[in-house]
Amino acid sequence: MAISGCSSTNHSSTLPTISFSYYSPTKSCHQVFNNLQLPPSHSSSKHALKSTPEVTFATSTATHEGVTLTIDAAKAARAAVASAFEIENFLDFRERKKDDEEKTWRNGVLMRRKRRRKRRKAFSESVENEKVIMNVAIKPTNSGQYLTPKQEAEYTLCLKEEARVEAVRKRIEETSENEVTLAQWAKAAGMSKNSLDKVLCDGREAQERITRCYRRLVISVASSYQGKGLSLQDLIQEGNLGLLHGAKKFNPEKGYKLSTYVYWWIRQAITKAIAKKSKITRLPGSVSELVPRICEANAVLSRRLRKLPTCQEIAEAVKRDMLTVWLALERNREPISLDQPIVAGASMSLQEIVAGPDETTPEAIVKKQFMKRDIEKLLKGLCDREVNILRLYYGLNGNTPQSFEEIGRHLELSRERVRQISCTALTKLRQTSMVNDLITYILHS
Repeated sequence: MAISGCSSTNHSSTLPTISFSYYSPTKSCHQVFNNLQLPPSHSSSKHALKSTPEVTFATSTATHEGVTLTIDAAKAARAAVASAFEIENFLDFRERKKDDEEKTWRNGVLMRRKRRRKRRKAFSESVENEKVIMNVAIKPTNSGQYLTPKQEAEYTLCLKEEARVEAVRKRIEETSENEVTLAQWAKAAGMSKNSLDKVLCDGREAQERITRCYRRLVISVASSYQGKGLSLQDLIQEGNLGLLHGAKKFNPEKGYKLSTYVYWWIRQAITKAIAKKSKITRLPGSVSELVPRICEANAVLSRRLRKLPTCQEIAEAVKRDMLTVWLALERNREPISLDQPIVAGASMSLQEIVAGPDETTPEAIVKKQFMKRDIEKLLKGLCDREVNILRLYYGLNGNTPQSFEEIGRHLELSRERVRQISCTALTKLRQTSMVNDLITYILHS
């Protein structure tokens, strides 16, 4: 900043004019005042300016105000630059965030679309398979309805006659080693060959007509058992077997419809097939019927008690003893493959870490040998009959342990006498000092 005087001669008093150059905020007021330069005297002027107190005070006031304004302007400029920089950073951050969100949304949309297409494809394939099954399996008759009572009686009679001649053939096969001929079969059934052929043909035709007319009933029953271990095709096949089995036992003289009678045979055939073929471990029929009741009681008690129910609570709900419920739950578990990896993507399987029943460590083998030797030393203090009874009762000779009654029958002694001899032998063994050596095997096992 520089100060220059006015060069005009018309003014009586000359005030300095201030021109501000770049001002740094780091300079103090004293440095600014030190840098102020008053204008020199004009060489051509005869009347030099004389410094008066009024001129000096005005000059100082103007200089102080100029410095203050410069400092405020510098602060405002710095704040404006900082604000502009922050705004620019914020706009850049918001733009980047918007791009990332758009990219994430786009990737998420693409993944959801991909999964949706995959589900639609799987669903469409299942629907197509079911349509194929329906088209192949369901071929409506001319009337499109069930059989009439007269047709039901006629076709069921044909099935019963076919079942009778089949039973005759099986009986001949059981008694004869050679293959049954048509002549032998007809003779045993008490009819001619032509009659036998007609019975077999009528039976096959009756099976086809009944299966075709009641296939809708079979599918409606089988579809309610999906997701229990068997596919829809297998369930339909098992339902057809139950349908034919019920048709053979149908009695039209009682006045019932065939569809009402065979419904329960279809359900029974499907439930038996699920119990036998849906799991690797087959459960008895009573246990298979008990498992759904246990599962239903478990769900009800879990909602009511807000915790997992115990076997005793489930047994009280299904009105069975606790051991039966526990066995049903244990046997209903799905088996685990030994080739299954321990962790997803790992190479180690369960077979590599689970020891088999015949696998023993060298330490166990040595321990067993020493225990056998100490037991033989301990038994040397007893007589032969006492040693023999203890060996048979506890299975020390490697055989299955026997009861006192079995031992008495073998030694021609009474059960009570064998028990007395055994108690006497054990009392003698407890009095020896070698018992403590055998206790160490139990403690370290």
